[in-house]
Amino acid sequence: MKTVTPRSSISGAILLARFELKKILFSTRGLVALAAFALVWFLILWYPVKHASVYLFSPDFKQLLSALFGESSVSELFSWKVAEMAILWVAALYLFPLFSIFVSADQFASDKTRGTFRFLTLRANRDTLFFGRVAGYLFIQAILLAFTLFATLLLIAYRDPNLLPSAVGSSLFIFVNIMIVLLPYTALMAILSLYANSARQATIYAILLLAGISIVNGIINYSLPGLSSILQWIVPGAQLSMMINTHGFSSLPIAAIPLIQAAVLLLLGRTYMARIAI
Repeated sequence: MKTVTPRSSISGAILLARFELKKILFSTRGLVALAAFALVWFLILWYPVKHASVYLFSPDFKQLLSALFGESSVSELFSWKVAEMAILWVAALYLFPLFSIFVSADQFASDKTRGTFRFLTLRANRDTLFFGRVAGYLFIQAILLAFTLFATLLLIAYRDPNLLPSAVGSSLFIFVNIMIVLLPYTALMAILSLYANSARQATIYAILLLAGISIVNGIINYSLPGLSSILQWIVPGAQLSMMINTHGFSSLPIAAIPLIQAAVLLLLGRTYMARIAI
């Protein structure tokens, strides 16, 4: 009689991650989302990034960035060897978290509405299901980020092939840091997707939550600035303005902030997943 070897939690999580990747690559909704992503980044690459060598060394552009983030906060940005990568770094820091909120909004909401959660838990325990879905959506975002960096490298090679070695090094730095930035956003959307009944509802909850915390923190700042300076670190993305002025290993101390946020949110999500009725 043939026996069936049970899958480990890790192999089950990997299987779920691969399934999520196939779902977005071979479904109409997934392809529409990818097309929208490609269109937005095509416009960014074609205009600001392609002409980055002109923009970055323009006095007007330097003045604009200094006015937005503070002169001391962008000094390192002008020392990048490849201007295209510097512009991509700033754009990716603020746009990829927004993409993450929209891309990761349907981690569990549709299964909840369709009633397929119970079916899935017959084949995988809740921890495997939770961490597998989170890993799957991180994998999808990693592929999107890798394609964006590859397209930027093609633009740089077209302008000056001699810049490619420096650009490849910078692209590795950007990839690692942006993926760390996306960790708490993906974990937060996993929790909200468990609570919401649709991806749209999860997205609205995320916007309300992030905006609400920022407003409350701003109000607290008037009376209790010490408490406000602590509370600001609980919001995903609180470190983004600090990351603009980093390059290479100087970003590692800041990376601890999103890693801690992600660990706390994953723990909260796992606990919530274990307690809800499905």
